[in-house]
Amino acid sequence: MRFIRKTRYYQDIQIFEHEGQIFWYTCLALALFFFPFFLSDFYLGELALVFIYAIAGIGLMLLTGYTGLVSLGHAAFLGIGAYTQAYLLNLGLPFIFSLSISVLFSGLIGTFLAIPAMRVTGIYLAVATLAFSIILEQVLSHWVSVTGGYRGMLVPDPYLGSLSLKSFTAFYFVCLAFLLLSILIAINILRSPTGRAMTAVRDSEISAQSMGINLARVKTIAFAISAGFTGLAGGLLAHKIGYLAPDGFNLLMSIQLLLMVVVGGLGSLHGAVYGAIFIGFLPQALALLRDNLPERLAHIPGLEPGIFGLILVLVLIYEPLGIYGRWLKIRSFLEEFPLYRQSTHKRQRSFLRTERLR
Repeated sequence: MRFIRKTRYYQDIQIFEHEGQIFWYTCLALALFFFPFFLSDFYLGELALVFIYAIAGIGLMLLTGYTGLVSLGHAAFLGIGAYTQAYLLNLGLPFIFSLSISVLFSGLIGTFLAIPAMRVTGIYLAVATLAFSIILEQVLSHWVSVTGGYRGMLVPDPYLGSLSLKSFTAFYFVCLAFLLLSILIAINILRSPTGRAMTAVRDSEISAQSMGINLARVKTIAFAISAGFTGLAGGLLAHKIGYLAPDGFNLLMSIQLLLMVVVGGLGSLHGAVYGAIFIGFLPQALALLRDNLPERLAHIPGLEPGIFGLILVLVLIYEPLGIYGRWLKIRSFLEEFPLYRQSTHKRQRSFLRTERLR
């Protein structure tokens, strides 16, 4: 078991807690770098999709896991980023420039959405974000001059200067680079005063307000940052798909994103990555499941959303801390064995005194 002795205040906000983390994360980075030399194009494409989902998961994790605001409409920001990227590329703008504008535009829309949405909380906020997602889907369907409507929109091939990013290997490294950059930005946001204020709002709005934190300002910033990250994922997803259609950013996509952060583990950036791996490979597992099911069951309408919902309910009941929480339990068991106690991670109900004022 490793005991960390803190002797400096900087240790509370440093990126790595100890040298062991530096070693293992370096090994992981090297493995990801050498994957393209051993894997086929199919697996590289699937891993690139996992990286894109992880970026979107980081955005939703900052909003839901760290600020406590539930959103059922993040597929809308994914669609905004994707369509903005495709539209600007069709106008002839460079890849990096159009992707930057997609991020800024998604963050701006998230800011405008946060202003009226801050008047509601809880389930009402989830309904408001869901309504926004449905409205945007209708806009994408009927704004034919910009989005192409149901006809769809072709996404041009990405180029970095004269270098083509169309190949699976090049696009894999692009998605990996943006994921690492997103993780680094998210870590720095969380250890900043804004990130600490977001966590305080999540734990207790009354306590945060009593410490002088402006709730509306913090929630608006959280919405803008979350929408920006999701817009970045949408811009990359546009190139992964190659052809955009309005029905690709529907309620099911929003449920997938929410399922990703809940199953991965709320309140942890590790959980966003674990959830992305789970969501990225789940459709392949469901496709194999359909092949082995009887024909009547395999062709049931809504089978995939039903399985997503069932997994979400089971995780909330039996493992509310998600995959990352389960890994922490396994790690503590291995570290403390044979002195491990079953009640170490027992769920306890506790309330802050300020919460009783609601």
